[in-house]
Amino acid sequence: MKKIIIAVAIGLASGWVTAMAGGALNAHPDSQTWENLFATDLSNAVSPPGVWSWKNGVLSPKDKDETIWTKKEYENFALDLEFKLDPGANSGVFVYCTDMKNWILNHVEIQILDDPSPKWAKVPPTWRCGGIFGHSAPKKLPTKKYGEWNRMTIRCQGPTISVMINGELVTDIDMRNWKSGKINPDGSAIPSFEPQILSEMATKGHIGLQGAHGGIPTHFRNIKIKSLD
Repeated sequence: MKKIIIAVAIGLASGWVTAMAGGALNAHPDSQTWENLFATDLSNAVSPPGVWSWKNGVLSPKDKDETIWTKKEYENFALDLEFKLDPGANSGVFVYCTDMKNWILNHVEIQILDDPSPKWAKVPPTWRCGGIFGHSAPKKLPTKKYGEWNRMTIRCQGPTISVMINGELVTDIDMRNWKSGKINPDGSAIPSFEPQILSEMATKGHIGLQGAHGGIPTHFRNIKIKSLD
């Protein structure tokens, strides 16, 4: 019992609390003192010219679906951010990307989607907001309607990825369980255009924010990262 109490106290003191079993998220962290993922002048980013920019603390893309990437590669990290959707928005946070030019086959995507939009009414469950796109459906859909800010915390430690949105744990996976590029462990189909076998993928790489897919932007602010090493 003493060990558990000490572990919880350490977690609270560091602004990061995880479940005692499995390492899944159990609360959003206090990330105010964490490192900014992107500098205000984007000097630490690989950014397509004229697409991404900061305004009043908000990072947004213009009407182009071009990703902004970190120059640095990350492994074992927690990423905390807020996102706001325009109507019908479809975006994502890319982690573990090992090839920014051929990123579609070399990344894991945490999906961001305007779930209530009629445009996305018939998409598969694995396309919903907070899931691992094409591979794992979110357990819950706590995303607010377009125009409101949502908070997302992503915890990546080796092959385990946990996602929390607005205080709800929506995803908690172990990539080692995905041994096919066609069928997920629950029997659902993996999109043919993203046939990654998650169990074979690297767990270190660049982090990216997807641009304005379909010309509809998603906006980001308070994008903070912390190493879990």
